[in-house]
Amino acid sequence: MKSTRESDNDRLKGRSISFDEPLFFMEAHDGLSALIAEHTGFKAIWASGLSISTALGRRDASEICPAEMLRVFERIAEVTTVPVLVDADSGYGNFNNARLAARKLAQYSISGMCIEDKLHPKMNSFVGSGQALADAQEFCGKIKAIRDQGLGNFAVVARTEALISGLGMGEALDRAAAYLDAGADAILIHSKRPDANEIFEFLRQWEGRCPVVVVPTTYYQTPASELIRAGARGVIWANHSIRASVAAMKKACESIREQGGVQHLESNVESLGGLFKLLDYEELASAEKRYLPPMGGVRA
Repeated sequence: MKSTRESDNDRLKGRSISFDEPLFFMEAHDGLSALIAEHTGFKAIWASGLSISTALGRRDASEICPAEMLRVFERIAEVTTVPVLVDADSGYGNFNNARLAARKLAQYSISGMCIEDKLHPKMNSFVGSGQALADAQEFCGKIKAIRDQGLGNFAVVARTEALISGLGMGEALDRAAAYLDAGADAILIHSKRPDANEIFEFLRQWEGRCPVVVVPTTYYQTPASELIRAGARGVIWANHSIRASVAAMKKACESIREQGGVQHLESNVESLGGLFKLLDYEELASAEKRYLPPMGGVRA
């Protein structure tokens, strides 16, 4: 019988995260949004803490317990075949919480986890004017603890919030270098500026020491092609499915309430046929023919 560690490694084969080519991650917050991301051509999924919290009606402020988050991550990985990178906040606690979460995620065939150097409980990066960061050496301990689990191709992405917190470029570069030395596979550099200037400066000074992932949420007017040319190896569209769905649901609810029906809405929503195709109802019909007796025979 294979050990648990060997089994985890086997599950990750074929779903490992590689930055040999630029990789674009689409946000998902449940099984359906993950399916849509894959079916529309995305080669990687970002399981977003903000989006999952929002979908569950909670704030992105560690209001969802880790066990509940893990159930959503498991569902996303279960229904997709592309790599899934989990937004694991600050690792759900100290080094022990982080390494336990990593082992569980690997069992679910999750491809990697991204942890950020903020204190636990965390608050969303775009709320408030500034947030305290964790001690850099303590955060390095979390990275080492995850790496020491021997999870094979399981990726560890270290996210620094130094620019978000206003600590400056030097602090961001120093932290990134320390996290790389601790065993991170990639660095996520975050910014809340409306332009990408400090991201470009970080990439220039980093000089490609390891893959860098960026999240153009506030600097959305910067084309991804420019970020890639500047040296980014990964781009995360971090919350766009949930924001699009919120806008669409609000519009649909308002239309039904105001119109007293759905006659003005039907042409603007997904057809039932489209839903059935996305969820592969044809496979179920085929399986029924194979495994169930003919109609009129014995039924379960």
